[in-house]
Amino acid sequence: MRVLLQLIAGAMSAPSGEPGRDVRPAGPYRPVVRAGDWVVTSGQIGAVPGPDGTPQLVEGGTAAQLRQVLTNVSGVLAQHGASLADVVKATVFLVDMSEFALVNEIWAQIWPEPRPARSAIGVAALPMGARVEVEAWAHRPAT
Repeated sequence: MRVLLQLIAGAMSAPSGEPGRDVRPAGPYRPVVRAGDWVVTSGQIGAVPGPDGTPQLVEGGTAAQLRQVLTNVSGVLAQHGASLADVVKATVFLVDMSEFALVNEIWAQIWPEPRPARSAIGVAALPMGARVEVEAWAHRPAT
């Protein structure tokens, strides 16, 4: 409960090293926070830095975006010494649930065993016109 209250109150530590990721968040939030032994990512979309540093979606639809999403999730987790292997719960947001099988195929190719618990939620829209977004909760003891 304390960890949940810390998350809600925003009392988590800032990432060590460089603040933020190569891709700036699309809104006024932090891409990753640590609360005790938990590392929690904000929803990540398939964006890379554009020429002026603002986020830009990768081309190639849902498949390419999901690959970039998981790269981004991995990158923000690494700021706190965590990796995809430490993730215990992930949530996938899809604008088209008919692409669920495609997501599963790519997920299985990229995510190491044992894979985390996961939910997939169909949504009407995502920021910047993204097709897919993923948030993750990782358990990685603080050092």
